Amino acid sequence: MQRKYKDRLAVVAIDIQEGRDTVAKWAKDKNLSFPILLDTSGGVTRDYEVTATPTVFVLSRDGKLVGKALGTKSWNSERGHALLGRLVGS
Repeated sequence: MQRKYKDRLAVVAIDIQEGRDTVAKWAKDKNLSFPILLDTSGGVTRDYEVTATPTVFVLSRDGKLVGKALGTKSWNSERGHALLGRLVGS
């Protein structure tokens, strides 16, 4: 998604469980191109009331929450691309 919508979509992951080395290896193995932040204190998890992993928050350009998805989704599917396309205006 980051590569396809690079000029219109920013993807940032926040890991809430694993340590830095584990996350770095996983990201490298998956060939990920977006930043992954670590929530070692659990503050982000509490502040955003994360109750399932993964949780996806979709924010507008001005930082307003426009969508939230709980659990694994098929973002690379035709339906996922259609939704993201509408959200980013393609």
